[in-house]
Amino acid sequence: MPATTVALTLGEAKTIAVLIVVVFLAGAVGAMWLLQTIAQKAAVAVIMLLLALLIWTQRSSLDSCADKVRAEVAASRSLRVETTCSFLGRDVQVSTAGGDQDG
Repeated sequence: MPATTVALTLGEAKTIAVLIVVVFLAGAVGAMWLLQTIAQKAAVAVIMLLLALLIWTQRSSLDSCADKVRAEVAASRSLRVETTCSFLGRDVQVSTAGGDQDG
C-alpha cells in the first residue's frame, strides 16, 4: 500500500483538534441525554471526555513540532526540510514543501 501524504498547516491542524474536542464534548452530553441507565451514561461520558482530553493534549505536540520545523528551516537556510515529530506516542515524518530561499 503506497504512503499517503496529508498536507495541513499548523492553524488547520489546531482548528481540526478543537473541532474534534467539541464533537467529543457534544457526544458526551448527547450520550448522557440518550442513554437510559446511569452506568451507561457515566461510562460513555467518561470515554468521550477522555478522548477529548487526549486530542486536546496533543495541541502542545503540534506547537513543538512547528517550532522544531521552523528551527530546522532557519538552521538549514532551506524551505525544504524533513524532520520527525511525535503524536500520540508515534513518530510522524514531517516534510516541508518549497524551494530554496534566495539570498
